[in-house]
Formats: sequence, structure tokens, C-alpha cells
Amino acid sequence: MSSDKNNVSRRDFLKTTGIAAGTLVGGGLIGGLVGYNINGKGTSTLEHDGHGTTNEALGSPKAKMFFRNERDFSILSKATERIFPEDDLGPGAIGLDVPYFIDHQLAGNYGSNSKEYMQGPFDVGSPTQGYQSRLTRSEIFRQGIQRMDDEAQKRFKKSFNDLDGKQIDEILTAFQKGEVEMVGVQSAFFFTLLRAATLEGAYSDPMYGGNRNMDGWRMKNFPGHQMAYISQIEDKKFQKIEPKSLGNH
Repeated sequence: MSSDKNNVSRRDFLKTTGIAAGTLVGGGLIGGLVGYNINGKGTSTLEHDGHGTTNEALGSPKAKMFFRNERDFSILSKATERIFPEDDLGPGAIGLDVPYFIDHQLAGNYGSNSKEYMQGPFDVGSPTQGYQSRLTRSEIFRQGIQRMDDEAQKRFKKSFNDLDGKQIDEILTAFQKGEVEMVGVQSAFFFTLLRAATLEGAYSDPMYGGNRNMDGWRMKNFPGHQMAYISQIEDKKFQKIEPKSLGNH
């Protein structure tokens, strides 16, 4: 594919991701309490790794809270990077710290479904009925990551972490089409969760661990959380404003 086609594809993607950046900031995953594990107990991000680096832009700890081994975290990272890849227009999921965003969310209310009705019956619902699995999101992600690695071994006799981009795309497409067997949930549902979490990590406020340096917002010319627009509101020209996060106020 030519460079021009790649540019058009990425630009179109940024315009039509299906969820506006402002919506991602206001809802979705980031309704969960970051910093609490699935048992509801406060947990320092530094306890799991023994160390952590700071996101200089906002002071968000760059350390794992949910994943306990590097293999699973690396599988998640490679999958999200194929969903939201780096190119000449800006960083991809890994560069935006999306894997850390997802990790932090899985360690909180989002991962444990603690604010949602989780009693039966558990039938296969229609797309308009929302969450229908008896499994929590953290359980679905753990199983989904293991099944992605299993599928890599089955198809290519290699670990998911050793696959090239086209091989990863083949496996992700199989999940998207619901062709991979999972227990208690359809693989298509896991892919939907993974894709949505990737986009939210790319566009949410950096204080939640993703959208590093607000580069996701910059690719959309989204201003973030400005205190006021008094100096620009009457100007009819397009205003390119340096974004601000909640952590900057």
C-alpha cells in the first residue's frame, strides 16, 4: 500500500473512530476508580512491580496494577498496537501508554464490574442489550489474552509475542468474527471490549494512564479541558489550541 493511501486511511480513522474524543473523556471506562484493585482495597501501583516510572506530563505512574507477568502485558500491548498503530501522523497504542490505561482500568471497578448488575439469567443478548456475560471484564481479558496466545501456537507454532503484524491481524480478525472458542463469552465480544478499551486509552484524559502527553488529542485537534475560551470564542477562524488535561489545573 502506498504512503498516500496509508495517510488517508489513518486520517479517516481518526475522523471516524465512532466515538468522539469528548465522549471518551466523559464516560466509558474512566468511570472506574483507578487505584483500587478488584477486591476493593487500595493498591499502590508500585507494589506489583517494585518500581515505577512517572509520566512526566501528568505524574501518572507507569507501572502495572493488574497484570502480574510480562508475557500477558506484552500480548495486550501488541494487540492494541495493531488496532491503533503508530505512523507518520502520531504514536500508536504503545506510544500512548494504552496498555497501561487498560491495565489500570482492569484493576478497578471496570474490571470487576462492581457497579453493574451481574446476576442471571445469562443468555446471548442482542447488541442493544449491553453486557450479558457472567464473567467480569478482568476474567474476559485474562481468558482472551490466553486464547490469543493459544491461537498463535495453533496457527503459527509461535508465541503471540513472536508474530509479525499480518499474523496478529489474522488472529484479531478471527476474534472479531467470533471464530475462536472461548468459555462463557464469545470471542467477538472480547474483541469489542479490547477495541473499545484501546480507543478510550488513546483519547481519555492522561490522568487515567493513557493518551501520553495528550498526543491522542493532538491528532484530533481536541483542546482537552480548557478553563475558558474567552479569547477565541468570537474568532471565526479555526482555533488550534494546545490541549490541557485535568491534571494541569
